[in-house]
Amino acid sequence: MDDLVLYFKLGLHHVLDILAYDHVLFLIVLAVVFNFNQWKKVVWLITFFTIGHSLTLALAAYDLINVPLNIVEFLIPVTICITGVFNILRASNTVAGKEKITFFFALFFGLVHGLGFSNYFRILIGKEDDKILPLLEFALGIEAAQIIIVFSVLFLGMFLQNFFRVVKRDWVLVTSAIVIGISIPMMINRIFW
Repeated sequence: MDDLVLYFKLGLHHVLDILAYDHVLFLIVLAVVFNFNQWKKVVWLITFFTIGHSLTLALAAYDLINVPLNIVEFLIPVTICITGVFNILRASNTVAGKEKITFFFALFFGLVHGLGFSNYFRILIGKEDDKILPLLEFALGIEAAQIIIVFSVLFLGMFLQNFFRVVKRDWVLVTSAIVIGISIPMMINRIFW
């Protein structure tokens, strides 16, 4: 039971750690395009992200994948920036198949973000015989933290739109632009070539 709590807390901390704000930024741009009444769709979306994230961690735990950290650290803000740009294009109605693309982003970019934590996770579980249970517990912690973040984004969007009459399109554009503005310097600082 103590291990369950340990790995669950590690999953929570992985997302909610102020120093690992890149995960939060991605969740913000992933969720900002949805309304509060679409919360079920958003939960599915972040579950896709967790599946991608967990798959990468599982591959790393069994030493089936090992990508240099400097490449992954560069790709993480790239995924954030791409999602933000997609939101801007989506808000201007220039993108077809928006829902499918968003779910693809969540799953595929979850794989990339999982690589960022894979080396630490590999060391954390070490030579344990049972790697699946810690991975599932960690994934539950990640999922819980992500639910906290996306519900906060959905609630803030609902609050701004209902009480301050902020137009949803403006909410999406401004929030996405701010996140893009944060992710570009992250990319520049993490260039690996």
